[in-house]
Amino acid sequence: MNILMISDVYFPRINGVSTSIQTFRHALAAQGVTSTLIAPDYPGAPPDDAALDIVRVPSRYLPFDPEDRVMRAGAVRALAERLRTCNYDLVHIHTPFVAHYAGRALARELGLPCISTYHTFFEEYLFHYVRFLPRATLRLLARHFTRSQCNDMDAVVVPSSAMERVLAGYGVTRPREILPTGLPAEQFVGGDGIAFRERHGIAPDRQVLLYVGRVAHEKNIGLLIGMVDELRKPHPAVLLLITGEGPAVSALRAEVQRRRLERHVCFLGYLDRGTELHDCYRAADLFVFASRTETQGLVLLEAMALGTPVVAIAAMGTHDILDPQCGARIAPDDAPGFAAVVGDLLNDRAGLDRMGNEARDYARRWRADEMAARLAQVYRQHANAAAQTGYSPAAQLP
Repeated sequence: MNILMISDVYFPRINGVSTSIQTFRHALAAQGVTSTLIAPDYPGAPPDDAALDIVRVPSRYLPFDPEDRVMRAGAVRALAERLRTCNYDLVHIHTPFVAHYAGRALARELGLPCISTYHTFFEEYLFHYVRFLPRATLRLLARHFTRSQCNDMDAVVVPSSAMERVLAGYGVTRPREILPTGLPAEQFVGGDGIAFRERHGIAPDRQVLLYVGRVAHEKNIGLLIGMVDELRKPHPAVLLLITGEGPAVSALRAEVQRRRLERHVCFLGYLDRGTELHDCYRAADLFVFASRTETQGLVLLEAMALGTPVVAIAAMGTHDILDPQCGARIAPDDAPGFAAVVGDLLNDRAGLDRMGNEARDYARRWRADEMAARLAQVYRQHANAAAQTGYSPAAQLP
């Protein structure tokens, strides 16, 4: 099979969508499924390896979120004639902005079935960035926007059962496939936590907590800072490492200063995913996560694969990962309660070691090759149905 993918974000922009796309494309290739990815260009980024088959589209700056870029829709449409010769079987859309409408138009132009993956819980996301409208209004708009887009697809892939229930509640009637992003286990091995601590001047016996991800308002990192404020009383040497960048960095730094937590919270910025980040995971005693808006929570599995136990709020997509509580514990959605769970675990070194082993074994169950095989089956199902019925999306245009 040959699949045309399109996304409004991809590396070097680091986030869960980029990681999911990269993981699936690599694993799908082993299933005999080739893919081309259309994604925005990022000024100053190194050129892509030609073997990756990535088509970069001219893009423009996004004022309220400078990490992201907006693809030029006309430049995507101009690709149609070039793509027509590539014999694609299906279009797979990964994001709901320019990529959705341009991808849908390409599917119609090329006469191909079209599916999308719902990566982001926009109902709980938009109000952090569009502050001039009431939250209730934004929720209604997000639900309408999501329902309209999803019902225009042949099928929708969702990363968790919680997100599938949300879409059903919105009135999405198209087939919904629950299909999380798998973990390429061969990439999450090694790591040198001792060396990481030495490089960053962290004492070998200091208790270290770790957050990895986008430093954004919807990630609820403020709760983690409040948790550390509670925890420093019984654990005066505790340290929270925050890795990543994003629009909430300045506000969170100010909160750390306001609470006088400079000795207890350290912002590390981006770390190289293949080297330094692995060392960082291994250096931590616990991985902590408080987001209420994740459609899956892939970083939890990354931490667990490297033997770092997890404490997190079981909300939305993280529930599927946390529910068995193998190598993980579920925390209350408040700073004192979260701190109590973390504090109890930090008091039990032998228990933490056992949890680390449990976490590593549990993460292996989320195999990228198995998830890719399931996605390949979804592709085949919809491509075969289109071929058998002679259905052409272009024929459905009014």
